[in-house]
Amino acid sequence: MNTQSIQAPIAVAMVRPHRFMPNPETAADNAFQCNRATGDAAAIRSLADKARDEVTAAAHALSEAGVCVHLFDDHGELETPDSVFPNNWFSTHAGGHVALFPMYSPNRRRERRADIIETLKAKYRVREIVDYSGLENDGVFLEGTGAMVLDHIGRIAFAARSHRANPIALERFCARFHFEPMCFDTADPDGHPIYHTNVMMSVATEFALVGLDSISDARQRDEVRRRLMETGRTVITLDHRQIAGFAANALELNARGGRILALSRRAFDSLTLSQRALIEQSARLVPLDVPTIETAGGSVRCMLAGIHLSARALTGVSAPA
Repeated sequence: MNTQSIQAPIAVAMVRPHRFMPNPETAADNAFQCNRATGDAAAIRSLADKARDEVTAAAHALSEAGVCVHLFDDHGELETPDSVFPNNWFSTHAGGHVALFPMYSPNRRRERRADIIETLKAKYRVREIVDYSGLENDGVFLEGTGAMVLDHIGRIAFAARSHRANPIALERFCARFHFEPMCFDTADPDGHPIYHTNVMMSVATEFALVGLDSISDARQRDEVRRRLMETGRTVITLDHRQIAGFAANALELNARGGRILALSRRAFDSLTLSQRALIEQSARLVPLDVPTIETAGGSVRCMLAGIHLSARALTGVSAPA
């Protein structure tokens, strides 16, 4: 347990929002979203303040757990209600590669920030930027490591079919970054497709958290399980209640002293004692309190853009302000 792993990022990038609110442009297909913001300015401001403070506290907790955190602020000069979820617009990959992704919602396209990419280039060895964002002009979308859950060991890109995971974009990404695409169909208890793969699946070094019952085709369900087990992972099956509680929206990280699994307090509480014990054979659980952020339809994994790049020099932990 607790050795460095190519599956777990060596650091994370986080964005602290100052004008957070559940995004009205994403509400139609995100069943995890709760649009509780009202037209009352004071209520909206209070929600934004709570979200800002949750990100500050989460970044500090991860730093204390030994994770290298790069924390950026979004002061809201542009309308970017979902900026707290940077993992959707960029991903990083061993060998010095960065991908930029095409986003489904127009207001989410404004989340892409050159300063974040420039910071990565300054701190890590970046050889190339592969920019797929131009596919937006053709109505083709692939929302990063929300739409895909990447197995860096087995080189598989798991993807729940949706209009946020276009098969053409997925094939192009996989061909360039040397992943095998593995698509499957999903349905929540109301029969609706799940909008992002990373709310029903998380792949760590020695285990995977998967809402197998959310995969509607039995053959696809068995194939996902089989492929995960082929790499020696323990498959921890989550039920619909746990999926709704964001139990799969977790990310394994390399930290000082060993691997951790970052997840929300709500997700942690939804896991059974036996599930927690299985996880802790491989990674220490680090629950984070992000109830306000979760009203936007994403949780801890969505808040963390994993860094799989090699550092130029020893990068210190960025202390939250």
